[in-house]
Amino acid sequence: MPFVRLKRCTAIMIFVAALLLFFAGAVFCSSGGEGGHGEGGHTGWVVTDTYRVMNFVVLAVGLFLLLRKPASGVLEDRIKGIKEQLSELESKRTEAEKNLAQYNEKLALLNKDSEKIIAEQIKQGNEAKDRIIEAAGAAALKLEEQSRRNIEHEFKQAKLKLQEEVVAKALIKAEEIIKSKITGKDQEQLVSEYLEKVVA
Repeated sequence: MPFVRLKRCTAIMIFVAALLLFFAGAVFCSSGGEGGHGEGGHTGWVVTDTYRVMNFVVLAVGLFLLLRKPASGVLEDRIKGIKEQLSELESKRTEAEKNLAQYNEKLALLNKDSEKIIAEQIKQGNEAKDRIIEAAGAAALKLEEQSRRNIEHEFKQAKLKLQEEVVAKALIKAEEIIKSKITGKDQEQLVSEYLEKVVA
């Protein structure tokens, strides 16, 4: 296809060059080899002016025909490239929007999961606090009961010890009183009564 276009452009250029040479030769011949407006000094429109206009028109048409195809091809290629770029940008934009929607969805799920995790941690913390308080209360009751038992035991031991000391002191005091008030005769009588009871 590019080779056919090149051949067509070459043919058009040869045709335009031939036309230009033809009209240039005709103008030269009609003016008698002189430039300008002739010997009479005409100041109006002459044949050479017509040929010059025709040369310009032919040149302009030839250039238009010559450059129309390549220029339109370049413009079409450029338009096609721009359309492809726009299509690619549109697909990238669509993909970016899709990725953004996915990221937003993941972020929403992450926020939801984080809120759920925080709520679960708070719940577990409250449950642990309740267990600790309950265990501390039970330990305090147990310690209080143990302390009460220890106090009662110590009180009983002290009471028994005090009773023993009181009894011992009372016996000593009674012995002292008896010794101070009993006579030798009373002692002999007590011994004899004791012996009688033992023998009997």
